[in-house]
Amino acid sequence: MFRQQSQSAGFLRNGRLSRRCMLRGSGVALPLPFLNCMTAAAAGSEADAANRRRMVAINFELSFHPPNLMPEVSGADYPLTPYLLSLESLRRDFTIISGTSHPDVDGGHAASKSWLTGAAHPGASNFVNTISMDQLVANAIGLETRWASLVLGSGGISVSANGVPVPAMPFAARLFQTLFVEGDANEQKRQIQRLQEGRSVLDSVSDGVRRMQARVGTEDRGKLEQYFTAIRDAEQRLKKAEQWQHKPKPHVDAEPMVELRDLNDITGRAKQFYDIMYLALLTDSTRVMTFCVGDSNAVASLPGVTMNYHDLSHHGQDPEKLKQLAIIESAHLNLFGEFLTKLKSADEGGVSLLSQTMVLLGSHMHSGGHDNRNLPVILAGGNFRHGQHLAFDRTSNTPMAQLYVSMLQQMGLAAERFSSGSCTLPGLEAKS
Repeated sequence: MFRQQSQSAGFLRNGRLSRRCMLRGSGVALPLPFLNCMTAAAAGSEADAANRRRMVAINFELSFHPPNLMPEVSGADYPLTPYLLSLESLRRDFTIISGTSHPDVDGGHAASKSWLTGAAHPGASNFVNTISMDQLVANAIGLETRWASLVLGSGGISVSANGVPVPAMPFAARLFQTLFVEGDANEQKRQIQRLQEGRSVLDSVSDGVRRMQARVGTEDRGKLEQYFTAIRDAEQRLKKAEQWQHKPKPHVDAEPMVELRDLNDITGRAKQFYDIMYLALLTDSTRVMTFCVGDSNAVASLPGVTMNYHDLSHHGQDPEKLKQLAIIESAHLNLFGEFLTKLKSADEGGVSLLSQTMVLLGSHMHSGGHDNRNLPVILAGGNFRHGQHLAFDRTSNTPMAQLYVSMLQQMGLAAERFSSGSCTLPGLEAKS
């Protein structure tokens, strides 16, 4: 019976049990512990590698000057805008999307909190956020890699299941060391001890919850069960972290990074994060990442730039400000293109790493003018048919969360809706 149930659920592959195998019955799905028959599946193969799915979301806090980025012509034959010229060789690897936004998400810069969640009115005093799309994926597949997800840059766009922002990693050199540089034996021993201490605390709390469950009413018992579920999830992640401590970190052919002290070197810092994201994907250290590009108070150390980045985004159509803003934004799009090119050149199981990785680039604002409608969107990579400009109604926007439903489904989640998205994004088709 177990074999039949596993096959029908799609968990038995090539005669092996997947790590994600579950016992199902009467509406209950119970994950199995790691079994010996799962060892070969966990070790992976070239075929397994070719079926991995990854996701990266990149948010620009100050958005972009729309005429330089977004085409006026829809379809496959749109003329490239100034910012897209550097992506010409990748034209068939990405889709431009216009005319989408999150209904009831307002507040200018405050909308960054809702970019990946779609939660309404982020600027309100009583605002309560919901889980972000990336963390929903991380919760589903995060145990398959050393890191469930990585949150890079200035942060604020990744949100946990309880509505709290996931702390970001703002220092590239420190992150590089965490991901790829082995500590000495004593340091590893201390880390394992800290993880074990964390598990022992959770064990003691779990015992207390079990004792309380027998003494409280039905409603309180439900609340305790939710709490207990959160504890079990934390225990599972701590156990995974301890297991990874016994495994060597991946070796990468790259020199250790040096932290950039010049706060105005905004493209230098961005390049470091792009390099880390590429290496993290290449080594399968994680399959979910977000990167928030801030630096709004910097005067970019680029030739021709003499004004504050944030002030330039509020250009008021001033020709000199627009000229300087274009220098910064073009440099960022060049880095984005280099990142995509490296992913496309990397082979994994006979396919390119870009075809395994969805890369979302955009902003929670239309431009630097605090308008949260008609958001700029570029979706690259993944198993989609690209090479077009999907233009939706700029007056009555299509919910951007429909795009998220498409992305969640490609990541293997059985998502029929997310936030305001009750279907996949029309026109964005998956490859056969």
